Amino acid sequence: MISPLAYVDPSAKLGNNVTVHPFAYIDKNVEIGDDNEIMPYASLLSGTRMGNGNVVYQGAVVGAVPQDFNYKGDETFVRIGDHNVVRENAVITRGTFPEHDTQIGDHNFIMQAVRISHDVEVGSRCIVGNGSQVSGYCKIFDCAILASNVLMQGHTRLGSYSIVQGGCRFIKDIPPFIVAAHDPTSFYSINTKVLEYAGFSDMLIKHIAQVYRILYKANTSTRDALVRIEEQLPSSDEIKKIIDFVRESELGIIS
Repeated sequence: MISPLAYVDPSAKLGNNVTVHPFAYIDKNVEIGDDNEIMPYASLLSGTRMGNGNVVYQGAVVGAVPQDFNYKGDETFVRIGDHNVVRENAVITRGTFPEHDTQIGDHNFIMQAVRISHDVEVGSRCIVGNGSQVSGYCKIFDCAILASNVLMQGHTRLGSYSIVQGGCRFIKDIPPFIVAAHDPTSFYSINTKVLEYAGFSDMLIKHIAQVYRILYKANTSTRDALVRIEEQLPSSDEIKKIIDFVRESELGIIS
């Protein structure tokens, strides 16, 4: 399953049923699991750790050296889970320091020409759209979507089940379950269609909508808005997730 026209370092560790197409490059200090497919001209560089059932398309680079002046040549890693798709010319960079890896979960779709920078954490079942750039130390929670050509500035967070519309750039956190749009990027609406598709009940979606009415329309401070939410709405895991996300935000949330 390994083409004689591919380069695979003798020290690399490959699982069962791995397909490596002609002109692919697999470096030393690479470990990948079972049922992966590495397309022509894709590169898995030193420090790559990959699970099972992933597909890496033409020209993609996994495990690139960090573009960070703090990187001093240490052995660092990018850890990728199972059943991810990495499309053409995407670049995924490994961590800057040994104690913090770049991490990609399971069942993600990383589209063409995406860049995921050093020390980024991506959850599971996320979509990163064509040409989007995720800067260092960002965090993307489960089931979030970046549309095409989004610029996610360093240290920002994107909450679960939220979507950022194409061409946006943001320097503050985007909380869960919403659509972010406009220039500058701001709250647009609840991500209703995705929540319905994911099986959220009508009542829960109404409660989420009420949370954001209080948070964005009540003409009060974020701190007071969170107190009102806790007092006025029934507790649920989803409501708690919003409250915790906002309270833990170091950069603040979008307006």
